[in-house]
Amino acid sequence: MTSWWVHGLIRHRNDRWLGWLKPTLLYIAITIRIITLWLPVSLVMNPVKAVYRHTLYRGYEAIPSKLRQPLAAAVTVAVFLIGSMVPAETGQNTRANRAVSLFGLLVMIGVLTLTSRDWRKIPWHTVIGGMLTQFIIAVFVLRSQAGYDIFAFISEMARTLLGFAADGVEFLTDEDVTKLTWFLTGVVPPIIFFVALVQLLYHVGLIQWFVGKFATFFFWTLRVSGAEAVVAAATPFIGQGESAMLIKPFVPHLTLAEIHQVMTCGFATIAGSVLVAYIGLGLNAQALVSSCIMSIPASLAVSKMRYPETEVTLTSGRVVVPEDQEDKAANSLHAFANGAWLGIKIAGMIVATLLCIIAFVSLINGFLTWWGRYWSLEETPLTLELILGYLLFPVAWLLGVPKEDCLRVAQLIGMKVITNEFVAFRNLIDPDQAFAQMGERSKLIATYACCVSKIPNPNPPFKDPPLEGLIGQMLILKTNRASETLAPSAHRSVSCRRSPPAARATSPRSRSRPCSPGSWRL
Repeated sequence: MTSWWVHGLIRHRNDRWLGWLKPTLLYIAITIRIITLWLPVSLVMNPVKAVYRHTLYRGYEAIPSKLRQPLAAAVTVAVFLIGSMVPAETGQNTRANRAVSLFGLLVMIGVLTLTSRDWRKIPWHTVIGGMLTQFIIAVFVLRSQAGYDIFAFISEMARTLLGFAADGVEFLTDEDVTKLTWFLTGVVPPIIFFVALVQLLYHVGLIQWFVGKFATFFFWTLRVSGAEAVVAAATPFIGQGESAMLIKPFVPHLTLAEIHQVMTCGFATIAGSVLVAYIGLGLNAQALVSSCIMSIPASLAVSKMRYPETEVTLTSGRVVVPEDQEDKAANSLHAFANGAWLGIKIAGMIVATLLCIIAFVSLINGFLTWWGRYWSLEETPLTLELILGYLLFPVAWLLGVPKEDCLRVAQLIGMKVITNEFVAFRNLIDPDQAFAQMGERSKLIATYACCVSKIPNPNPPFKDPPLEGLIGQMLILKTNRASETLAPSAHRSVSCRRSPPAARATSPRSRSRPCSPGSWRL
């Protein structure tokens, strides 16, 4: 492995397509993983923690407790202003449009605060940390060459993954079938293959390892409970249904705020099983991949503003990713086969959902068009998309969309609301539609705005519409909560799922003292 890295570093460091950054990152990741298999992480982390306690933490303790949050808020505002206003203007990406996005973020924070279950208990540490983390990720991806290269590499690997699925389609059908641009032949097979691959990686423990590291980071930085950190970190990789299964032993003991957070995470992002499908459509892969990561801190911040914690959480102070012995596969082949079957069910549900929802919306649009003709609406037919386009026009403007594209972006968001993101994305990339004439900034904002979960993950018997399906998942996981307590949390989480792309209350015990380094385990 080392010789491969050294050879590539010497021979291809100036190569435009290969370069030195990608193999270096891969080499570092594999080396760290191999070392941690034989040596405890504490050998590295204990010195780091000691340095942290005697440097940064002492500076933090020197600040009066009443000034910590105001100073953190001031630093966050400064970072937002510098990151938004300093870069040069390019095309539609003017400072005026960036200022509108920042204003939209303030409006969103104000609305969430006013509609909060208990605004006095909003954990502003989590809100400030979540917003700042989301913005830093966005700047790293969109403004730095290193960030762009890293996520471009990830998206390139995802597109390569689609090619492997095409080989299976060619074997089952014909070589000409893989050249078709049909949704059924170009998008559905990669979903099935990707789900099977995820199940295999989950069986060997790789998914849990990555999820544990992500969860530990957000657990320490944003001060959320262990269960919330695990679900938030896992949702972009394995979906909202499977992420809830990770904390199955703790689900009966979750507080209502934690249940709200679990649901918000599920609605705030797209799962990896459909991420590859969207990339296959030809969308901006960097935006799709980065939106999945950005949704983790954003969903934690937004959820805790709308539904702050008022109870004592069971997993406060520790991060645990328990093993599910009930559904554990016997071996790798068994896990891969189970994943293939699960992929067929997910793909089948996506196809059936698209067919039925699009047909139903067409039925409603047909009636509205007929009714609108009596109002002399001939040139512009009256449709749901047109109505929602005007209703969501202020939302598109607050997102920072240029005025000339606000109605089109609002219509795309309306399509996403009444149907799903697949339909919105297909219209976005269709060269025959007016959306193709939008500017690059408008297309990028529309991609981020529509990149939230709507299609359910159909683990039987969860064959319900998205919202009701998630409630059913939580009930079947033995929450011992009545449906009347879950349903309000679900509807609150739906209203929290989207935030402008410019952009928890912990238990009394966890607020009164910081978590000790040894109080959590993976």
